[in-house]
Amino acid sequence: METKVLNAQLKEQECDILVIGIYEKTETLSGVTASVDEALGELISKFVIQKDKFEGKFKNTYLLQTYGKIPANKVLIIGLGEKEKFTPNKLRELSAKIVKKALSVKAKKVCIDLGKLEFDASISGKVVAEGALIGNYSFDKYKTKKENETKIEEFILVEKDYEKFTKLETGVDKGIKIANAMSFARNLANEPAQYATPTKLAETAKKIEGIKTKIYEKDDIEKMGMGAFFAVSKGSCEFPKFIHMKYSPSNPKKKIALIGKGITFDSGGLDLKPSSSMVTMKDDMSGAACVLSVMNALRQFNPDIEVHGIIAACENMPGCAAYKPGDILTAKNNKTIEVDNTDAEGRLTLADALCFACEQEVDEIIDIATLTGACVVALGTHAAGIMGNNQELIDKLIKIGEDSGERFWQLPMFEEYFEGLKSDVADMKNTGGRWGGASSAGMFLKEFVKDDVAWVHMDIAGVAFLEKPQKELIKGATGVGVRTLLNYILTI
Repeated sequence: METKVLNAQLKEQECDILVIGIYEKTETLSGVTASVDEALGELISKFVIQKDKFEGKFKNTYLLQTYGKIPANKVLIIGLGEKEKFTPNKLRELSAKIVKKALSVKAKKVCIDLGKLEFDASISGKVVAEGALIGNYSFDKYKTKKENETKIEEFILVEKDYEKFTKLETGVDKGIKIANAMSFARNLANEPAQYATPTKLAETAKKIEGIKTKIYEKDDIEKMGMGAFFAVSKGSCEFPKFIHMKYSPSNPKKKIALIGKGITFDSGGLDLKPSSSMVTMKDDMSGAACVLSVMNALRQFNPDIEVHGIIAACENMPGCAAYKPGDILTAKNNKTIEVDNTDAEGRLTLADALCFACEQEVDEIIDIATLTGACVVALGTHAAGIMGNNQELIDKLIKIGEDSGERFWQLPMFEEYFEGLKSDVADMKNTGGRWGGASSAGMFLKEFVKDDVAWVHMDIAGVAFLEKPQKELIKGATGVGVRTLLNYILTI
């Protein structure tokens, strides 16, 4: 789908669907809506609003035939809801709704102008483009009959004011890049584990242009002292891959590391999951998919930030060489870990990745992982957990996430959460007690971060893969974290 901006009048556009928006409780039409209404002989004001009582409630729609009065075949009127509550996030959601409605009536060309909004046109352009492309996403690679046989060919934002038009263009360009990055991550996480293996993730990393990539193989991992990561990989016939990507501008303002959990399939190991809990475990590499996507997108933005993308990729399987409850592992920083449960494997792979990231002498580390079921219990599917050792960085990421349409909720990291991790035979266990599991996992990870490095941990277990549609997203992989991390990098 081509998404673009046109400097013209909306009512003059020849298209399958022309889209306008109406706020709730609108009594008198104005601007572009009034212009289209006048061209239609007041069909909107007299028929849609007065007779059919269209109230403009958020996401309500009304599809109107134009009867040849304007070049467009149909007009889609969409409710914007209460004006004082209308936000860029709601505009993104509406844009996805518009695309889904257009697909349902097999429209190929859509033209949209929602009129004067209360935020800058560059923001409008960005979120409309994001919403349109997110709404147009589908993963039907393995279906012989595709979901949408009729595709939208053009999605056009129309604006007659030239100054606003140029701002929209800037925003749309950014929105397209971010939405495409999300699709990159969603495609990887939606792939079955038979395809998205550690080797495939490594190959994907090596194909990314504009970055330097080094893949550490099984023997390298063992020699580097990554005993925690290596142990998790031992039960699988798929060899582990430690992936280090580096984006290096000439004069970086800051150096950061992004770490993505890369468990390409999680059976639970010898502490085997119930079969019903394994069904979506192909998505346990959603953090890795996010990091790969961000690294892939950097060359389009060229930020003056050195970015390291780090992934410890492996499967967690119950093979004959699998690590066992009671085993004692030695991580890269020489701290020892008693294995309490083999299904708490993600934190073991992240432990060595965090040690490696600290060795790169970065200023900040952000890890993103589908880490704990406890986070899902606490926050459900509407927010990810966030915690760390630097409140300023946490606050920045929460704010940028909210503006980007991704919610993060800070969870506590009280010292008491480490009590359950204490071991009689090692420095720590890999799981704590039953309660506060997301926070105790955060306390575990903290043991592998140097005190002078700002670090944030994102637990995306509840939001990485949806069982049913939510806002602009369909069921399946969400690409969570891509918007927040890219927008954060672009604000440094």
